[in-house]
Amino acid sequence: MTLQASGAAARPEIEYILPPLPELASEAPLAWHERLRQHAGVRKAGILLLLALAWEAAARYTDNDLLLPGAWQTAQAFVQGLLDGELPRRALQSLSVLLKGYAAGIVLAFVLTTLAVSTRVGRDVLSTLTAMFNPLPAIALLPLALLWFGLGEGSLVFVLIHSVLWALALNIYSGFLAVPETLRMAGRNYGLKGPRYVLGILIPAALPSIVAGLRIGWAFAWRTLIAAELVFGASSGKGGLGWYIFQNRNELYTDRVFAGLAAVVMIGLAVENLVFNTLERVTVRRWGMQK
Repeated sequence: MTLQASGAAARPEIEYILPPLPELASEAPLAWHERLRQHAGVRKAGILLLLALAWEAAARYTDNDLLLPGAWQTAQAFVQGLLDGELPRRALQSLSVLLKGYAAGIVLAFVLTTLAVSTRVGRDVLSTLTAMFNPLPAIALLPLALLWFGLGEGSLVFVLIHSVLWALALNIYSGFLAVPETLRMAGRNYGLKGPRYVLGILIPAALPSIVAGLRIGWAFAWRTLIAAELVFGASSGKGGLGWYIFQNRNELYTDRVFAGLAAVVMIGLAVENLVFNTLERVTVRRWGMQK
């Protein structure tokens, strides 16, 4: 029944003319100090400067160079180590060993997780091995590594693989389990199985967890290597940054010890910001998988 049939009069159309919006006042440009304060790099540099000043103040209060050299004295020792080439040589030696163990750990972690998501036996193997070996500190295996592989890079690579493998495998496997079922069904509908299913569906979908696992594995490997080189260097008389720290500690060059520690920290910061942050920016953040 229409409005005319029911006797009800149709409402007249009314047009409302809205007033124009007021012009928004343009915001004044920020002052230079406000722009600097909004820059993350400037804020982090300010934090480091405050820490250096506190360190220098504590060293001057202690007034004992053997116990606590100041930040300026450590900086001089660091520059001297760079100029004579010893710090770069030690750092390159450590990084070369680290890359071998890190790469081997990544390959083994992907093999184990691929088997775990493909077969029930692989899943049982992964859960059993991670429960056994993940709580075991990698440095605790160094005596056995020295017994099995002798005084060489093989011992260090062995403990590095242990430090990287289990943490990375757990992160990758948890990322695989979190992949939405719709993506899994799409992969099965296309007939993907085994490695093709893992490479085509699981790895792209679980990339945030994989990158997080790579970052954790790197941190574990780097600190394990430095700790292992302290023992390894003391046993064989050669090594990387860990041996550099140990040797200067024995010779009571505390400023060089702090310079070696500063090199360890700087390399860690460089890898974190230049490698992993860049990897996240060009992959998971660019693809909208992470804010």
